[in-house]
Amino acid sequence: MSNVIEIENLTKEFDGLVAVDHVTLNVKAGEVFGFLGPNGAGKTTITKMLCTILNPTSGSVKVCGYDVTRGRDSIRECIGIVFQDSCIDKFLTGRENLDFHGRIYHMGRKTRGERIAEVLNLMELKGKEDIKVSDLSGGMQRRFEVARGFMNHPEVLFLDEPTLGLDIQTRRNLWNHIRTLNEQEGITIILTTHYIEEADYLCHRVAIIDQGKIAVVDTPGKLKEVVGINLISLELASEGSDDLVGLLRGLDWIKEIEWRNSSLELNVEGGEERVLQLVELANEHGFVITAIDLRQPSLEDAFLHYTGREIREDEGSVKGLWKTRMAGRRK
Repeated sequence: MSNVIEIENLTKEFDGLVAVDHVTLNVKAGEVFGFLGPNGAGKTTITKMLCTILNPTSGSVKVCGYDVTRGRDSIRECIGIVFQDSCIDKFLTGRENLDFHGRIYHMGRKTRGERIAEVLNLMELKGKEDIKVSDLSGGMQRRFEVARGFMNHPEVLFLDEPTLGLDIQTRRNLWNHIRTLNEQEGITIILTTHYIEEADYLCHRVAIIDQGKIAVVDTPGKLKEVVGINLISLELASEGSDDLVGLLRGLDWIKEIEWRNSSLELNVEGGEERVLQLVELANEHGFVITAIDLRQPSLEDAFLHYTGREIREDEGSVKGLWKTRMAGRRK
């Protein structure tokens, strides 16, 4: 399978601040590839460079075989974009928005009509196309934006935080439509998101990005496997937790131990039987467990493993995150 995107040492600076820091990766044709990271991590900046909206400070980037600095027009002909902020014309109907987009790409009247019918069917928008967009729900508006993004049969469709601000049910519905789009049309999709579940559900591969750097690239399954087979969280009622940690380190089926907030997080081999063993061990040595939970690793655990913090710790304003990073540079 050929690479549709090739990135080598991509860097972007704004007034001395490194927003994207020597990123290198390839994306294969037909992939759903995700950039997973908190707000301000550099996801949108990378996307804007791939879409030729921003020029790189250094490094090389090819999209559909064209260099982003020398082949802007060629790249723009073979991509589609759904921006993070809504930019659909709410004074027009859904059909009018799709038709206008087709005209921008010099599609003939017959071709536009056929393509509009195709995308309406694929995104399950039939019956809504002649309603003014402002009268549609937020989720329906977003589906029309996605439909508009692949009107021109793009080789690559960029989705920048496509479900931001949508409720959980609407978000999941849009996920299903995005997956169908990839499977039926074979379009390569580049997704930026800070939603763990979104990346896990949609992406063939995920790049965990933090403070402008790529920490790791792999499939969601393999990223979670690195964390461990199962995770057990323990909360204790009494003092002496360090003594319990010492005991736990002597068990060969416990692969890793760390404190997360006020809980002990154990990376273990085995399943429910380990919970009973831990309770028996605590009782035998006089420790009181107030809460215990067994679960499989998630991409959130993988993000913590590779970056040293939870993705939610950085959920704040982009402005605040940039201030934090600038403060770090001054030290």
